[in-house]
Amino acid sequence: MSADAPADRPIRHESGRRLAPPSLAGVPPEPGVAKPDPILVADHVSRRFGGLRAVDVDHLEVQRGTITALIGPNGAGKSTFFNLVSGFDKADTGTWSFEGRPLQGMSANRIARVGMVRTFQLTKALMRLTTLENVMLGATDQVGERFLPAILRPLWRSQEREIEARADELLERFKLTHMRDEFAGTMSGGQRKLLEMARAMMVQPSMIMLDEPMAGVNPALTQSLLGHIERLRDEGTTIVLVEHDMDVVMGVSDWVICFAEGRVIAEGCPQDIGTNDAVIDAYLGSRRSLPHEPEETTR
Repeated sequence: MSADAPADRPIRHESGRRLAPPSLAGVPPEPGVAKPDPILVADHVSRRFGGLRAVDVDHLEVQRGTITALIGPNGAGKSTFFNLVSGFDKADTGTWSFEGRPLQGMSANRIARVGMVRTFQLTKALMRLTTLENVMLGATDQVGERFLPAILRPLWRSQEREIEARADELLERFKLTHMRDEFAGTMSGGQRKLLEMARAMMVQPSMIMLDEPMAGVNPALTQSLLGHIERLRDEGTTIVLVEHDMDVVMGVSDWVICFAEGRVIAEGCPQDIGTNDAVIDAYLGSRRSLPHEPEETTR
């Protein structure tokens, strides 16, 4: 998305708590609620593994240009839902669309080409390639990837230079320039998370789906990752993330959708979710409070 795209920044109450961003103002905190400008819409999506229904989503919409968090206990169906809509698994039933385009039945690589990309909880870096080469692999429509043109380097040399320049820009953005020519296998877990985000951005996506981006990352790098996620949102990219750290969820999300036993049981802005009885029961089994967003007023 263009860096000139208008930011849909969240509103903060005078108490410092995060409220819904302007685009979601007035949207009621109800499961399956319609959004003013949804980029992803899913209907009646289900997936069974034997006798277990892992996903049973009646209706879900993701608002364009926001950070939407999917939360829920382990086994709630969040990552399985990611796998279904991104083409890495096959749904038993349901339809879903991205930017108004039906996606069911499409392969993962075709879905990525239309602008919806995802990362994984366990990073997928190619360890024997350099950091730069890993990022360059994310570029689509590379002429040199086809068999016959590959043997005629003049046909794709200029495109490769353009791709390399774009990859270098992303390495600088994600503060990985010092690792440019190092094998990805020498990177820390946190650096590989940044590498996956950089590679995803090579596709120039409209929406990025991040599966537990903070898992296994030290606190200092967590803050860096959060900064990158917020910056992408401010530039107009839609972010959907699966995250278990409720402090992170409450601090960075514009909208939160809670899963339990494969179903959407609640959604709303962080302030609504933090005091929602159904969400608290799903996590804790008793009427206790989930962490609230830190009382800071600056962003």
